[in-house]
Amino acid sequence: MELLKLAATRVLVPGAVASEIEAYGEADPTALALRNTDWLESVDLDAVPLEVARWDLGRGETEVLAWALAHPGTEAIVDDLGARRCAATLGIPVRGTVGLVLFAKKLGQLPAARPVLDQLRDAGMYLSDHVMKSALALVDE
Repeated sequence: MELLKLAATRVLVPGAVASEIEAYGEADPTALALRNTDWLESVDLDAVPLEVARWDLGRGETEVLAWALAHPGTEAIVDDLGARRCAATLGIPVRGTVGLVLFAKKLGQLPAARPVLDQLRDAGMYLSDHVMKSALALVDE
């Protein structure tokens, strides 16, 4: 959550993403943060444009990209490879979790990126050795 706060003073969470987070249960730290953090704001979409819908992504990724497409200049936070490809095709700026970690390191908010990336891997996030090595090289680790 703190990494998100470094990237923006206000983070908009589309309804589908909020539903996924709330499904973790009331005691989940992310669900608690969504309910109790004033800079996280749930938003609803009017519609999903066909150019996003045709990618057949998950509901969360679809709504994130639909929101960003409807609000030019919005940076989408997505990790899913298909969502990142869709964003690139549609000209939507994106940043993923790894990008947030690298950004925090560059700002001096993290002494090192490797331990955080290792924790993400240990928690189940897929990061290939190639992606890990390339990311760490960007912050001289």
